[in-house]
Amino acid sequence: MALPRSPALLLLLLLLLLAGSSAAPTEECPPTSVLLRTFKLITKCNQSVLGDKQTEEIQAPTTVLLVPCLYLLAFLIGLPTNLIALWVLLFRTKKLPSTTLLINLTATDLMLLTFLPFRIFYHFNHNHWVFGEALCRLVTALFYGNMYGSVLCLTLVSVDRYVALVHPFGARTLRGRRVSLCMSAAVWLVVLAAMAPLLASRQSYALSAPRITTCHDALPEEEQEHFFYPYFATLFAVCFLLPLLVVLFCYGSVLRTLLAGGQRYAHAVRVTALVMLIFVVCFLPSNVILLLHYSDSFMTDDGQDLYVPYMVSLALSSFNSCFDPFIFYFVSEDFRAKVRKALFCCGGGADKEASSTNQISSSASGPSGKSQSTLLSKFNVTTEPDSNG
Repeated sequence: MALPRSPALLLLLLLLLLAGSSAAPTEECPPTSVLLRTFKLITKCNQSVLGDKQTEEIQAPTTVLLVPCLYLLAFLIGLPTNLIALWVLLFRTKKLPSTTLLINLTATDLMLLTFLPFRIFYHFNHNHWVFGEALCRLVTALFYGNMYGSVLCLTLVSVDRYVALVHPFGARTLRGRRVSLCMSAAVWLVVLAAMAPLLASRQSYALSAPRITTCHDALPEEEQEHFFYPYFATLFAVCFLLPLLVVLFCYGSVLRTLLAGGQRYAHAVRVTALVMLIFVVCFLPSNVILLLHYSDSFMTDDGQDLYVPYMVSLALSSFNSCFDPFIFYFVSEDFRAKVRKALFCCGGGADKEASSTNQISSSASGPSGKSQSTLLSKFNVTTEPDSNG
């Protein structure tokens, strides 16, 4: 009796083993859903793949040709203009408290432009990151740090002009060196706070189909929902929406004051239009689409339909580094003269005091008609606050 049962028992055990081995992959490698910014990424057995539509969009000509070309144009224009601006501000402009704001604005722009070639190569390389996780975190953090640092610096520039023109009697106190240093420190603290979560979280993810490694394009769905969406929503409210309202109030008050005083205001209108152009063209689309990008409002079964607009809006946001030096150029006649000397090598040694030292630009007159210095305009020595503020 034992011998006939033994083969049957062995056969039964063999069938159970085969059945268990066939069911094992399903238990060990269940398919999970991960969000690739705009796409649903299927991960199975440690292999991440994209669907046909998502693969087509992430490697479309718009994202691998147009977007890096926009970044390249911003780099070619922004790097030399900001280097010239920084050189003039550091070595050819009188060290005034208000000049500190412009130096910080230029520094944030150069911070982005220095690492922008890595992003350009990434997109030209069909969104395949080859520089490692650490550099991916740094480039991503610098990108958003520049965006919100520029927003805050431009906001402080508008506040500086508002104080000088609308409240000229309080300008001595509110535009002192101590105040400008505190504002600069506050800007960099906000920039570091905005960069910290990106530096501390994983940004690069390897895909199996297509065989690329994305940088800040693949984010786990749980992290996206519980971390990145609240993070970017906070940045939108604190570092963009609130500064935008401040800029609108300040420049609206400046124009109203100039009109009430009967002063020529064409210059102030140009400066105001340039600053608003930066906010509307560079920052507004990218910030609005950014919020939609991390929300479920536009989520479909196979991903979101905002990937291409989002990538284009981010590329356009980098052009703020190109526009910023032209703000300095329009604001100060003295700055324009120093740039001409730098470009045409017309002067050697110490610069002579420009005739605009005790003059004002047309946008720098208060309602009483008395001279008020604007940003980068040279102060009369008797009106310059002391080093203690």
